[in-house]
Amino acid sequence: MRVLIVGGTRFIGPFLVRQLVKGGHEVTVFHRGQHEADLPAEVKHVHSNSSSYLVSEFPQELRKLQPDVVVHMVLMGEEDASTAVRFFRGCTERIVGISSGDVYRAYGILAGMEDGLPTPGLISEDAPLREKLYIARGMAKDERDWMYSYEKILAERAMLSDPELPGTILRLPAVYGPGDEQHRFLPWLKRMQDGQELLLLGEAQSKWRWTHGYAEDVAAAIALAATNESSAGKVYNLGEQVTPTVAERVERLGRTAGWTGKIKVIPDEDLPADLREPFNFHQDIAYETKRIREELGYRELVSEEEGLRRTVEWEAAERDGEGPVTQSNRAG
Repeated sequence: MRVLIVGGTRFIGPFLVRQLVKGGHEVTVFHRGQHEADLPAEVKHVHSNSSSYLVSEFPQELRKLQPDVVVHMVLMGEEDASTAVRFFRGCTERIVGISSGDVYRAYGILAGMEDGLPTPGLISEDAPLREKLYIARGMAKDERDWMYSYEKILAERAMLSDPELPGTILRLPAVYGPGDEQHRFLPWLKRMQDGQELLLLGEAQSKWRWTHGYAEDVAAAIALAATNESSAGKVYNLGEQVTPTVAERVERLGRTAGWTGKIKVIPDEDLPADLREPFNFHQDIAYETKRIREELGYRELVSEEEGLRRTVEWEAAERDGEGPVTQSNRAG
């Protein structure tokens, strides 16, 4: 199968490319050339002339490739999704759009954007979506900033709007692993590695659940959907089969890191100001991932223990080498 990947050179992308090549597929990567990942030699590269993170145009060379499927890894909003659908209509059989769980109404409740009481239970692909759009616009520097037009709900609609080009939507969880620019586990690991014997958690956050996925496993799910024709017209949640609480995840992370301290759960109002987060932790973001497992036969490639071990080792190496240290969301 001929697979064209839009993006594909950062974090999840190289895992996806290698898995597709290993499966015998012909892969072309369209990207800006700013991150030349270590990809198999047989992978073809087509570079964009634009420096923008938002993909607003494609070279005609890509149509000539006649890919069987296009995987859009850097989908942002309605405009770039519509551009992709118009461009690839007639030259490919399917298009796969990478979306996010932030489309769900539950995310809006968590972030204080949506009114109403928290919804219990797992979030299926048919769960209500947010009513408020453009959740990142307030962080945009100006209208040219990609965050200004970021809205996965509208991107999904555009991807599924054309009957001549069947689309597939994959809603990603919180993805972690080596290469994670958000350094999701770093705040916890830094405190452990700095010798803190006691990690404080507010009661609500300690019980909160947010579905995660190891990067290589997420890439395997994307590859499976991309190469399976039965995924056309479908929406799939990706992520771990069972989502632990924050307290459980931090405990496992500490065990992997060799931390000998303890987690102490205290009333939310007693948390120090620097540990408080502006989220409604009574709203879980725990996905139901049964659909992709039952319909496409998805299974993880990497155990949770191994994924955490690789992540801890990578973060330690980054820190020892004075790599980037960011204040990622402590909730993740």
